[in-house]
Amino acid sequence: MFLLLGSFAISGFKSLDEIPGGWFKAGDVPDSYRMGLDSKVFSHGQKSATIESLVTEINGFTTLMQTCYALHYAGKRIKMTGYIRSENVAGWSGMWLRIDAKTGQDFLGFDNMEDRPVQGTSDWTKCEIIMDVPPESGTLNFGVLLAGTGKIWFDNVTFEVVNSLAAGETIEIEATIEQKKPLNLDFEE
Repeated sequence: MFLLLGSFAISGFKSLDEIPGGWFKAGDVPDSYRMGLDSKVFSHGQKSATIESLVTEINGFTTLMQTCYALHYAGKRIKMTGYIRSENVAGWSGMWLRIDAKTGQDFLGFDNMEDRPVQGTSDWTKCEIIMDVPPESGTLNFGVLLAGTGKIWFDNVTFEVVNSLAAGETIEIEATIEQKKPLNLDFEE
């Protein structure tokens, strides 16, 4: 289980590692991958984000991710939806969502789709993660990961409240994270 902290065609890349606004690159071997925006292959809008392996053998993963406050989702059940397309993925890929406590010491929930991965070569696959966000949540950390070799595209991420867990309470959070809500979820910025 990954807990976050060949030759392939390059279509539509503007430059090496053009990280979409609001997102950042992480993982245990991020330098084994190239990330960018693709204006020729997309599910919605006019762009998608993409991750591509740079070497023929990789024992590890990378992720394109964001961190934002959980304030707007605390005490609720949320559904994260996104679309992944894959090409020659020898390991696996998936969206992921981790909920961290306000203290930052513990995580309160985690799903990386390892039990329902996107693999091989596939057209756009709708992916969903449904998770309860406890009232004591501080941040949501989320994105897409690629473990092993291949290429993926990621597009049209949405967050939706699917029901409330209880009569929500207001949570005051120290300002240590700049991002209050998820940003640029359609990769158009």
